[in-house]
Amino acid sequence: MAELSRREQESLILLIGPPNVGKSVIFNHLSGLHVGMANYPGTTVDYTKGSAVFGGVKATIIDTPGTYTLDATNDAEEVAVAMLKGKPDLVVCVLDASNLESSIYLALQILECRLPTIVTVNRMDLLEEKGLLLDGEALSRELGVPVLTAVALDGDGMYGLRAAIGDVLNGDLTPVPSGIVEASWECAERIRAAAVHGSGRASASIRETIGDASMRPWPGILIAIVVMLAVFSIVLGLGMGLRRFVLLPVFQGYIIPLIVSEVDGLVAPGLFRNILVGEYGFLTKGIEWPFTLIMPYVFSFYLALCILEDSGYLPRLGVLLDGLLGKIGLSGPSIIPLLLGYGCGIPAIISTRTLPSRKNRLMVGLMASLSIPCIAQTGAFISLLAAQSAFALAFVMFLSFASLLLGGAVLNRILPGRRVPMVMEIPDLLVPRAHMIAKKMWIRTQHYIVDAVPPVIVGVAVAATLFETGWMARIGAFMSPLVTEWLHLPQEAAVPLLLGVFRRELTVLPLLDMNLSVLQLVVGSVVALYYVPCIAMMAILYREFGGYYAILTLAVTTAFAFIMGGLIAQAGILLGVM
Repeated sequence: MAELSRREQESLILLIGPPNVGKSVIFNHLSGLHVGMANYPGTTVDYTKGSAVFGGVKATIIDTPGTYTLDATNDAEEVAVAMLKGKPDLVVCVLDASNLESSIYLALQILECRLPTIVTVNRMDLLEEKGLLLDGEALSRELGVPVLTAVALDGDGMYGLRAAIGDVLNGDLTPVPSGIVEASWECAERIRAAAVHGSGRASASIRETIGDASMRPWPGILIAIVVMLAVFSIVLGLGMGLRRFVLLPVFQGYIIPLIVSEVDGLVAPGLFRNILVGEYGFLTKGIEWPFTLIMPYVFSFYLALCILEDSGYLPRLGVLLDGLLGKIGLSGPSIIPLLLGYGCGIPAIISTRTLPSRKNRLMVGLMASLSIPCIAQTGAFISLLAAQSAFALAFVMFLSFASLLLGGAVLNRILPGRRVPMVMEIPDLLVPRAHMIAKKMWIRTQHYIVDAVPPVIVGVAVAATLFETGWMARIGAFMSPLVTEWLHLPQEAAVPLLLGVFRRELTVLPLLDMNLSVLQLVVGSVVALYYVPCIAMMAILYREFGGYYAILTLAVTTAFAFIMGGLIAQAGILLGVM
């Protein structure tokens, strides 16, 4: 770290604190738009890096992975410790006002490093809601460094923090602790008692009552069912509404005809024109599929996920499901990466870094690769099946859930290691803020357009070329024994199996134009559900777990996809419904 600072001739600031404390919000206030992702050398842990000017001094800011202590119990915490050892010019330690004692313990460990440190107590509004007051001067005296307060979501305290950082970098303030305070829970408890005043509220708020109830079997299970139904309603209802009433009319009524008209005027009839705007034209299907069939469900899913994240409900769901997950060797915190997998498998696998054991990480990563369709693939399933048969869609989703549990049980038996008991901090239950949800939605929608749409267009371009040059028919004939005799699908269904390597939803979308029966649609969907993860997911699996598990995942998912799809097709033949 020190080498990085000297090389760039910039001051280096570390932003460190527990997870879910608002570090990222503070980081965004400090760094603005000058932000990028980096990978810590020798690890698979990513961190966010930005730059800004404080009091005329240019500085690099690093938002370290969230950590509860410096005991380094997982990869993310090890990286945070390594960054502190790099001797940064300033550490901004962010404490959680609503869980102050545990945050103070982390601060004491950081102060033992004898680095210039500023303490910022965030989420002050939650402390005040509890009828408590923080004496910032008393906390500053106890810790021996400057203490600021903030409500980062509202921007409160950010100007003062920027000014304090500028004073430190210009040498006007030297925030190095004058004495050494023992980093112990007893000291943390004593310091909190000296700094926090007030008797608190006589009774719990409605949000606290609901939050506590959501973690008990009753009425927690009922609350979970209501929440999941609400999520399903948002994803399906809003997604279908956006698709039918907004995106399809715009693209099919205006954008696609305009593209076809322009191509007709510029390109003579023939092979090249057919590749551009023919049956698999990548300027038509390549735009229509990702934007009208997939994006509405991506948007609606991430809206629901943002609401769950910002409300603080997800950790409570983890507590509620800890017993169920324990049956397959997982613990409550595993529910978060599993749910993220329904958005995209890549962040799901990356987020396993916070899990306490390699066995848990492997289990969740492999379960997400085998049984969890990403939201783009789910959107393709909805587009393919919902109009034909709601039962067929429900059947495919049931298979996904059942194989997730079965796969977890099998992995728990064959992978070495033991179950680690649940350790999870429960944040306050909050009312999500519209402007924060809007920011997250904007970022995630951008990521979908930048990261997911280009591979779809490339995949469609490949399909168009194969179709127009006759290679699609040759591939179909070569794979005919598998595709037509075992899966009982038309020969051209072999091509989506090739395209699925680019993006998982491409295993589904070409089936839309093949005039298949409902059972054939189910067979194709089941094959797509279990089929190989896309190239990006394979790369993440390789990076996180090594080549052995990446190749094993590739082999297992491919075999399982064709076995399950074929069994359903053969059952349909026996029952006379194919």
